[in-house]
Amino acid sequence: VQLQASGGGLVQVGGSLTLSCAASGGTLRIYSVGWFRQAPGNVREFVAVKSYRSGNTYYADSVKGRFTISRDNAGNTAYLRMSSLKPEDTAVYYCAVSPYYTYSDLSDHVKYDYWGQGTQVTVSS
Repeated sequence: VQLQASGGGLVQVGGSLTLSCAASGGTLRIYSVGWFRQAPGNVREFVAVKSYRSGNTYYADSVKGRFTISRDNAGNTAYLRMSSLKPEDTAVYYCAVSPYYTYSDLSDHVKYDYWGQGTQVTVSS
């Protein structure tokens, strides 16, 4: 499956953005879909994931209550709705899919098989 992330951009503090992750060559229904981010000089950081088996969603503490992950019913596109954005949310955001379904696995980027190319989110103060 190929993934295409989009929707990034420049936004002011407190603003909102919705990222999209479009799948081709396969369906997202058989995978857990996650979002990670990486700021310059930092390691890739878990942001959010939707487990394919239970449908449960998990979030990093830093984004809980501000970000929402979802997937369309057709199983072709996943979204990350981001609100109340902060300067520390600035990063390249990546979507990825994993055959795993528990939080302990899904919070680890090495458990993901396919990645999108990343989309830049910049939050200005």
